[in-house]
Amino acid sequence: MKVGVVSDTHLSSRAKGLPSVLKEEFSKVDMILHLGDWVSLEIYDLLAELAPVEGIAGNNDGAEIIRRFGERKIVTLEGVRIGMIHGHAPYSRKGTDGNALLAFEGEKVDCILFGHSHQPLLRQEGDILLFNPGSPTDKRREKQYSFGLMDIEEGKISARHIFYDSRG
Repeated sequence: MKVGVVSDTHLSSRAKGLPSVLKEEFSKVDMILHLGDWVSLEIYDLLAELAPVEGIAGNNDGAEIIRRFGERKIVTLEGVRIGMIHGHAPYSRKGTDGNALLAFEGEKVDCILFGHSHQPLLRQEGDILLFNPGSPTDKRREKQYSFGLMDIEEGKISARHIFYDSRG
C-alpha cells in the first residue's frame, strides 16, 4: 500500500491550491493522511479527488474540522498501527517530536505521523518510526517545500520525503 502524507497545508492563508508535484505523486497513492492545519475543508475536497483521505485537526483548524476529524487518532493500514497527531502543545516542551511521542505514550503504535513544526523529520525511535512530512505550501525556515510518501508491505513501513523548490 502506498500512502501520501501531508501536513500544514494552510490552504486559505498561504496557498491557493495544491502544488503540482504533490498532485502528481498523490494521484498514485492508495490513501492520503493529513496531519492538521488544513485551515479550510476545501483542501479535503482537493485531496479526495486524488485518493481516499483520513486526517486530524491542527491548532489552526476551526471547530468544523475538529468535529470532522478529531485531534488525535490511530489508524491501522495493512496491519500497521499509525498514530496521527498534529504535534502542538499541551504535551511537552521537548519539541514537536517529543509532543508526538508523548501523545501515544503507553500505546502500541508502529509509526507516529505529526506536523506542526513544518520541519521534515524521519527518525526511528525504538520500535516506532517518527515521520513529519514538513509543509507543501509553507516551508518557513526550511530550504524546500515537502510532503511524504510511505510504503506499507507485509507489516513493514518505510517513509521518504519529496522535496521541491516551487509551490506551483
